[in-house]
Parts: sequence; structure tokens; C-alpha cells
Amino acid sequence: MKHHRAGLKQDIVGLRKTFWDDVTVNLDDAHEAAETFSSIKQQAEMLSERERTHRLQYRQLQKIQKLKASPYFGRVDFTEKGESSAEQIYIGLTSLMDETNEHFLIYDWRAPISSLYYQYSPGKARYEVPEETIEGDITLKRQFIIKNGTLKAMFNTDMTIGDEMLQEVLSGHSGQQMKNIVSTIQKEQNEIIRDEKSKYLIVQGAAGSGKTSAALQRAAYLLYRGRGVLDARQIVLFSPNILFNSYVSAVLPELGEENMEQATFQEYIARRLGRKFECESPYEQLEYCLTEQNQDALSVRLTAIAYKASSAFRTMIDRYAGSLSVSGLMCKQISFRGEILISKERIEDYFYSLDQQLPIPNRAELTAEWLLAEISALEKKERKKEWVLQESELLDKEDYAQVYQKLKKQAADDEPAFDDHQREQRLLGAIIVGKAFKPIKQAVRQLGFLDIKRMYLRLFSDWGSYETPDQWQSIGALTRKAFAEQSLPYEDAAPYLYLQDLIEGKRKNTQMKHVFIDEAQDYSPFQLTYIQNIFPAAKMTVLGDVSQSIYAHTITGPSSLAGCFRNGAEKYVSLKRTYRSTRQIVEFTKALLDDGDDIEPFNRNGEKPRLLRADTEKARQEQLTETIRELRQKGWETIAVICKTAAEAKKVFQAVSVASDVRLINKENQPFQKGVCVIPVYLAKGIEFDAVIVADASVTQYNSQHDRKLLYTACTRAMHHLTVLSPGETSPFIKEVPAGLFV
Repeated sequence: MKHHRAGLKQDIVGLRKTFWDDVTVNLDDAHEAAETFSSIKQQAEMLSERERTHRLQYRQLQKIQKLKASPYFGRVDFTEKGESSAEQIYIGLTSLMDETNEHFLIYDWRAPISSLYYQYSPGKARYEVPEETIEGDITLKRQFIIKNGTLKAMFNTDMTIGDEMLQEVLSGHSGQQMKNIVSTIQKEQNEIIRDEKSKYLIVQGAAGSGKTSAALQRAAYLLYRGRGVLDARQIVLFSPNILFNSYVSAVLPELGEENMEQATFQEYIARRLGRKFECESPYEQLEYCLTEQNQDALSVRLTAIAYKASSAFRTMIDRYAGSLSVSGLMCKQISFRGEILISKERIEDYFYSLDQQLPIPNRAELTAEWLLAEISALEKKERKKEWVLQESELLDKEDYAQVYQKLKKQAADDEPAFDDHQREQRLLGAIIVGKAFKPIKQAVRQLGFLDIKRMYLRLFSDWGSYETPDQWQSIGALTRKAFAEQSLPYEDAAPYLYLQDLIEGKRKNTQMKHVFIDEAQDYSPFQLTYIQNIFPAAKMTVLGDVSQSIYAHTITGPSSLAGCFRNGAEKYVSLKRTYRSTRQIVEFTKALLDDGDDIEPFNRNGEKPRLLRADTEKARQEQLTETIRELRQKGWETIAVICKTAAEAKKVFQAVSVASDVRLINKENQPFQKGVCVIPVYLAKGIEFDAVIVADASVTQYNSQHDRKLLYTACTRAMHHLTVLSPGETSPFIKEVPAGLFV
């Protein structure tokens, strides 16, 4: 393999060097030019084919090198119905065939036959291949731990995946990046990974139940099954933040697949609206809600957030957009050099003069065509004005060169004679005015004459005053104030884009075939429906945990994963067993919830969580510094000091950074690294750490039902060790935890 690849590489280098030697260039006439083109095309295709083969062989070599270190992790002996002897099926990260390429030595974990390993205990079993189901008996099921080519452990098991193997994998350190879990996929995770039928697969999973891991292995499985028809660029993962993106970025490449597209919903908003507004992020929105002292202002904002997140608001926008078909469309006037070229009234009149049976986006396009014709006529008149003459005297060399070339061509074409100066002036005028009108035409083509801002704000006037919250007028005032400052509150982003798409025409992406939404409990019903609208052709995998609903729209409203997927095309899977934390940490964290009884801890032992109380801020700081020192001495590589807000994180960081080497993470675009970090809970979501210190679990910090979820989210980040500090009286949620579950 290595020899073949080296030979191919030399081939490619040689082809590139001698590319033009093997091409006959002759452009004397049309026939010769066509032959030259054909010769170049042939040479380019040959080079491209060699490069593609080289790429494939390089990937294959990488896979084989991985197999060398850890060739397989499972074995199933399977006797097919009607056969007398069992076949030994070895399962690894990727397939490996014998030298004749006829028999599999190792099967890829995603192959249909490999599902036997994940799905069944010894006894009757079956797996599906295209067109048929193969039945038989499993007579042996064995697991291996192989590291750097050395067999470390081997177990025969009756379970799906033996606890010994999971113990081995889970007891390791948390790293900078998430690991793949192919050797320890559980039966319930396997169901998620291999589901190919559901349009919407909705996964409710407890913290640490392997939701995200299963989703990433699912992407790898879909790419394996869809070879030739599905590309990694046709799968997108909406993740909670960029920090999380860096954390999960290694999983697919480790499985030999290209990384899928990764985005945050905030990035999508900024790409669409970042030129018009300063777009608030969900973290800024939550930070405001957790720190605002003015209770009246906070009450209005929370009501606005809850209503703008709801399907009721979407219904209102649908009704409003429908009414614009008859009247109420608002446009901007088109001005040039301080003068109105075309008034907004004239544009609106033209729009409503068109056939009312036509959808609004079609009429908007026809209005744009009419405007471009009007503007072109006005552009010609503008060339004769005095300002154009003045501008022509200040032109740069390039523009003059352009005019000179045109004049030469006209002379060659033998145009009727003009005074050269007059002709030059006319061409210069056309260039100057053309440049000045270019941005206007561009804006018209992009339907910039539609005043979406004013139309959106009209929702908060008398038009939308029925079936709305009591504080509707205050909500309107709040929204108008933000828009006047060119600021877009996070709760307005999806509704604003939704209305814009209804008026301008939907921005649909039909290329995307699969959409993954992680931490889906953080998306409002409005946002989830909007994502469905953007990707109408895609299947969706939606993963979340309602116990970790911490975003602002859930402070006063309910949280639901499935609210907008009830159309008969959805399938629900529940993951109750949690693997991230030790049994002692899980017993403690599930007791923080009202309804945590059905969460099952995996039986991995560790020390009980610690609760440290302090009477003064100074004592708390000393406890914090001492705990960090102890955890470092124990060899834990990733330690997080988790705070409720960014403001608190900054304060804690300033206090401990004097005595310890720590990093402050307060922005979602910071990379995930080893060491000690101080981080607000909403940025730690989805990530796990060897050890966690909750910086302040006092009653002043965590007392509302929303705070309960924040505290639960913070504590469930811990894999091996959890310390909870409480300056003053402890949070009521910790008081509810039975005393025997912590020290």
C-alpha cells in the first residue's frame, strides 16, 4: 500500500511538471483551437484521476495504520441457519480483507453483520442485509482491549457490551476532545446510530448518557451506508457553541470520515442579519436575565422572550404576512445624492397594481425588475449633470485607460465621427454614474427596497394587540428601542428571519440531507420550526435533555424537545443510563431534580461529592485555591471551576488566578484545552471534565426552578470528582439531597 502510494505521488508530481509538454497548443483556427482544448482537458482529467486515486489510497493507508495499533475490539461467533459451522466475525474501526480481497478478516463496526455484536447476547440472533434477514445463533461473544498492538484485556460476555470494558474506557481522563465510543456502544445507543427510516429522530437523554457520542457515530454510520450518494458536506450539526465544536471535532476523522458541517444557530443568524444589526447571542440574553436588578424591566423582557419563542407568535406572523397580500406592505424610498429618485408610495402602488393572486415573493421580484428599468432610465439622465463633469476631472488612471480602450475600439468600428473630447466625456460620464448607481441596483436586486424592519415592528402596534400577553405595549416599546439602536435581541432573530422569508421568498437549502441538533432543549419551538423550514429535504436527529433547559425562554415557559415534531414522522428514544460520572456523583446529581428517579447510574465507583461551607468570602477563596491544588496533585488533567454567570466567573478568576495557573473562559469562541478553567455554566454545557468545582452553590445563587436546572447542569459535568462550595446558607436543592450521598 505504502509503495503504491509513493509511486502514485511521483506520477502526480511528474504529470504536473510535464503538463504542458504533453499538450499541443495551436490556436490558428477554430478546428486547431478545439483540438488544443481537447488535449488540455484530457491531460487535466488524467491528473485529476491520479490525484483522486492517491487521496483514496492515502485514506486507506491511514485506516490500516490505525488498525495496526488496535485492529479489533469485538468478536462474535455466528452460526447461520442451515450451516453446520460458526463463522468468527472480528469487529474493528474499519474493514480489512485478506490478500485475495475475497474474505473479510475484520468487519467495519457499521457493517450490517456487526449489529449482532451491539444488539444481541449469545443465543438466537439476526441481522438485516439489503433484501433479506439472516438468522442464526451466537455461540460466543468476546471483547478485547488492544492498545499500541498489545492485548491488554479480553472478556467473554453475556451482556451487550461488558461492564469491564466500559469501566476501562470510562475510568480514563477527560481529554481536550471527545473520544469515539465504537467499542462500547450500548444497545439503546445502537438503536439511535442505525436508524435509517425516521424523518425526525428525537432523543431525550440524561446528562452523560452518550447522546452526543451516539449522534457523531450516527453521522459516521450514515456516511458509511450512503457511500456515493451522501457526502459529509450534506450533513450539518447545530451545536451549542464554538467551544463545543472544537471538543467534538476529532470524532469523525478518527473514524476515517470527513468532518460534517458544524454551525451554531447564532452563526446562521449573524450571517443573515449581521450587516443590519448587532445580533445578541443566547449567552448575552441569559446573562442579562440572570444579572438584571430592575425587576420591572426583567419582567417585561422575560414575557417578551417567552412569547416570541412560542408557536402562537409564529401563527400571528403567518396571519400578518397573509394580510400583506392585500395591503400594508412597507417600502423604502430610493434616493441618490440627497434627492428622492423613486418614492416609497410609488413602489408600494406598483406592488399592489400587480395581480393579487401572485404570492408576495413573486410580486416583490416583479417590482424589483420594474425598479431596475426605472433606475436605468434615471441613470442615463444623470450623466448630463454638472457633478459628473467635476468628478471626471478627478478620475484615476485605470478609468482613463478603460475609456481610451473603448475610444480606440469605436474608431476601429468606424463609428460616425464625433469630436473626440465629446465622445470621451460621454464615456467618462457613463463610467462615473454607472459606479455611483451600482450599489443601488445591487440593493434592488436583493429586494433591499422592502422595509422588513418597519413591517416587523408593526406587529407590536395595534395590529397585533389581540391574543397577546398583558405587557404587549411594553414589549413593543422594548423591541422598538432595540431596533432604533440597531440591536437585534436574540428572541427576535428567528421571528424576524421567518417574516423576512415569508415576504422575500424562503431561503431553502435542499442540498442538506441530514441535520443534527444537539442540546435541542435550548431551542425554542419557534427556532426548531424555523430550522425545519430552512432544510425541507433533510432528515433530523434532535438530541437533548429537558432537565438541562437553561436558556432564557425556559425561565418562565415550559421546555419541550418534541413540541414541533408531532406530525407522525417522528420517533422517540429515551436514554436513562448515564456513563459520564461515577455512581456516587450520579446519585447526588439525580437527587437535585424533582423527577430524577428514572436516571440509572453506571456502576463505576468513586469518591462521594464534597460539600464545603464557608462563612466568609475569604474562607471560600481559600477553600477554592486549596481544592484546585489537591485535584492537581491527584493528577486530574481537566478541572473546571463552574460559575452561574460570566460576571461571577470573572470575579472568581481574579480571586484565584493570583495563587493558581487558571484560564478564564467567557466567550463561546475559545478552544477547549487541558488544565484548570473558570467557566460559566452555560458555556460548559455538553462538555465533561475530570473534576468540577461549583464555585458558589448558596441560596442567593440557586433558588428558583430555573436555577435548579443550572445547578444540575453544572454538577453533571464531572466525571470523577465533584466539590460544591457554599459561602453562607446552602441552596435548597442541595438541602433536598439525602445526607448520605455527600460528605
